[in-house]
This record gives sequence, C-alpha cells and structure tokens, in this order.
Amino acid sequence: MKILAVDPGSKRIGLAISDPTGTIASPLRAIDHVSRAVDAAAIVKVAAENNVGKVVLGQSLDEHGAPTFEGRRAARLAGAIRSLTEIPVELWDESFSTHDARAARIAMGTSRRRRSGHMDELAATVILQSYLDAHRKAP
Repeated sequence: MKILAVDPGSKRIGLAISDPTGTIASPLRAIDHVSRAVDAAAIVKVAAENNVGKVVLGQSLDEHGAPTFEGRRAARLAGAIRSLTEIPVELWDESFSTHDARAARIAMGTSRRRRSGHMDELAATVILQSYLDAHRKAP
C-alpha cells in the first residue's frame, strides 16, 4: 500500500510518497498553501491520483508531546482531509523534519547555494520515512 506524507507549512505543503511495499519514501512535490479547504482538496486529489491507501500528516509537538500552534493547524487540516475522503489520515510527529532534511542535503554534498531552496518535499520525505521505519514489520 502506498502512503502519502504531508508536511504542512504556512507557505508551501510538502508531499512525499512511499513505494507500494511501504518501505521507501520519495519526495513527490510541493504545493502552495492557499486555505485549509483548498489545501485539503489538493491533497485528496494527489492521494487519489497516486492510489494511496493512507495519508500521514506531519504534526509538530512540544517537549511535552502536546501539539504546538502549527501542530494544531495540522490537526485541523487532517480533519478537513478526512471530511473529503475515505482514505485514512494519521497524524505523525514531524519534530525536526526540516532540520533533518537540511542535514541530509549537507551529507549528500549539496552546495550551500543549492540547499538554500525550499525543503518542503524533503521534509515530507523525512516524515514519511520515519513513519515507515516505525511501522516496519519485523521479519
């Protein structure tokens, strides 16, 4: 089953998708944030186009595990997505996903100039890979 990951941001929303086995996450694209309703409809459209079986939405949490302001916005977006589709939507801790995406770009040897761009779909990939690793079935 393919899984779509969403990294909601105030300007752009990063999207990543898993392979059909649910093992490897890959960046998909970023979409511009417009409004909760428009964003939810765009995410549902991408999910349908890619035949995903689940949507994982990144939610930032504070040091006590409670949603931050952005985390509460993510929860409202998850609710809007749920109202438009039967595809299950799960919130997943996205703490440090952008930081981890930036570190991955550095480790890959990407020049400073090239890594100054948007990290949205890479952050979504980090979120998705974290989710996949946590839910991997032991052999």
